[in-house]
Amino acid sequence: MAEGSNSASVARTKELIAPVRHTVLLVGIFLAVAIAGAIFQRPAQSTSGVQRPNVVPLYLSLIAVEWLLVYGVWAGIRSRGVRLTDLIGQRWRSGKGVLIDLVIALMVWILWLGIQAGVSRVLPGNSKSVSALLPQGGLEVVLWIATSLSAGFCEEVAFRGYFQKQFEAMTGSSLLAIILQAILFGVAHGYEGLAAVVMIVLFGILFGILAFWRKNLRPGMVLHAWSDIYGGYLFQFVRW
Repeated sequence: MAEGSNSASVARTKELIAPVRHTVLLVGIFLAVAIAGAIFQRPAQSTSGVQRPNVVPLYLSLIAVEWLLVYGVWAGIRSRGVRLTDLIGQRWRSGKGVLIDLVIALMVWILWLGIQAGVSRVLPGNSKSVSALLPQGGLEVVLWIATSLSAGFCEEVAFRGYFQKQFEAMTGSSLLAIILQAILFGVAHGYEGLAAVVMIVLFGILFGILAFWRKNLRPGMVLHAWSDIYGGYLFQFVRW
């Protein structure tokens, strides 16, 4: 009973789930990651496709950073008696639950494809430097999938789990919390360019609404990982 009441209180938290200084530190880490990503990407921009950078170290470092951020989240929330499972939500308890979340993820993904297409028409982006970092060959594809799975779990825990609940406690507004975490989510990917940031902010809002509606992160994790896998590799085999 104690565990259930704790999870329910976290889902509708009115109190900070971590110290404010911890939140400020995590925000700084995300900004530092964005800056580091921009620095790493600069060689890809300057070579204009003549020389493709070695992306294996990038993928490995991204996987490490994702899981370090989850550790950082855990280090902050444990002081308030909050667990990672409280941020994620209850585990799947049946095949029906898995199927429901997969169907929801599919429906939201279709919606996202429409949003993405609309934004791309208004803000066409220059994807040359980003495309140079996409996987080519077996090893890179495997590492890209591992990176996408890590991002799907870790970034949902950090943004829709930690930041959204923390911002809600700070502001007293669920809507403002969704918007703030989405803006931070977009800024953290600022090295991808303005058009990408706008789309990622919208992506973050969509995921924030999904997490608020479902009261757990499972559909968002599935959708996030799939979107990264598809966007980085599988889309090239699809002909609409």
